[in-house]
Amino acid sequence: MEPLFKAMTEDGFLAVCSEAKGLVTLKHSSTPFLKVEPFLPGHYEVLDLKPNGKVASVEMVKYHHYRDEPLHALYDNVEKLFPGFEIETVKNNIRILFNNAVKKRLMTDRRIGCLLSGGLDSSLVAATLLKQMKEAQVQYPLQTFAIGMEDSPDLLAARKVANHIGSEHHEVLFNSEEGIQALDEVIFSLETYDITTVRASVGMYLISKYIRKNTDSVVIFSGEGSDELTQGYIYFHKAPSPEKAEEESERLLRELYLFDVLRADRTTAAHGLELRVPFLDHRFSSYYLSLPPELRIPKNGIEKHLLREAFEDSNLIPKEILWRPKEAFSDGITSVKNSWFKILQEYIEHQVDDAMLANAAQKFPFNTPKTKEGYYYRQIFERHYPGRASWLSHYWMPRWINATDPSARTLTHYKSAAKA
Repeated sequence: MEPLFKAMTEDGFLAVCSEAKGLVTLKHSSTPFLKVEPFLPGHYEVLDLKPNGKVASVEMVKYHHYRDEPLHALYDNVEKLFPGFEIETVKNNIRILFNNAVKKRLMTDRRIGCLLSGGLDSSLVAATLLKQMKEAQVQYPLQTFAIGMEDSPDLLAARKVANHIGSEHHEVLFNSEEGIQALDEVIFSLETYDITTVRASVGMYLISKYIRKNTDSVVIFSGEGSDELTQGYIYFHKAPSPEKAEEESERLLRELYLFDVLRADRTTAAHGLELRVPFLDHRFSSYYLSLPPELRIPKNGIEKHLLREAFEDSNLIPKEILWRPKEAFSDGITSVKNSWFKILQEYIEHQVDDAMLANAAQKFPFNTPKTKEGYYYRQIFERHYPGRASWLSHYWMPRWINATDPSARTLTHYKSAAKA
């Protein structure tokens, strides 16, 4: 589900249909003004190529939906799934399909590594990956990578997982100054000004930079996509009904190319790394979405309960990690006492004055920033990509609550969980 974009000149010439790094190339182009728009996942476009080289769109066709089981499922070698929605059957099928999702992504002639935040998703990926590499008799150890500031809960949790699974673990420490200095490069690489995406991208950008400079791992596994698929965000606790939670999960999946997949792809690709995300495997995701909505919602105050329950008896990862509450990557890299978003806001407070924010609607009429942090990121974005604000249709923000900030650490549920 890598983000794709289509670019057209004003006079009808197709300039490029590119992958992640295409827009950076376009920025330096000397062609007439380019209309650049996302090429939606699961679609193809029929174009009429004129003799003069111009093109006209004939039709845009949706050929795949994330709920659809892929056609190649008829021919793959996954062991037969059991029918029905009995809980033990479902848990067994989840394990089978997740194991297969990791296994099929082992194909490479470059060294494999894995991002490991110590959260549920990256821990399951790392543990399953290491198990599969041993079965495939891969001749080198799995390198896992964690990043954070001092007192980061992610670093501590990732260390526990690495010790449990026996990976060659790397810890990357950074300070607030290094993170702030990276903002310009991060926004340039991301090509977005979405607040939570920028926050979360700094750590991923810096760890990707470390991997490229200090190791020979190139193919990098990660846990992206799970929160959208398995309803992992804390605000899902506030969903009015299982059906509304299902609708929200599918909306998040549709918009992955604007947010989490954009972040993961751009920050790793900026350093020449290739990302692989087993949770977005077609067979795994279509099966998970086929389950009754009431099975997928948070249970007993714990998000992603079904996924956790499926691996309860596997001993893949420590129990305390399997049931660790959700911690957003941009939050977990810093201590609870001094969150990354607070560090950023304190710095930006001195970069954007009240008068600038008061004039934001005149300066930025589309997606007008409401905070100094949003204003600061937008300034950087406009410097690199003037007039391209429409690439982001809306900001990422939790639903069903009166949230004024996308950080999970501002939510009541997080605060009560942190005290527990």
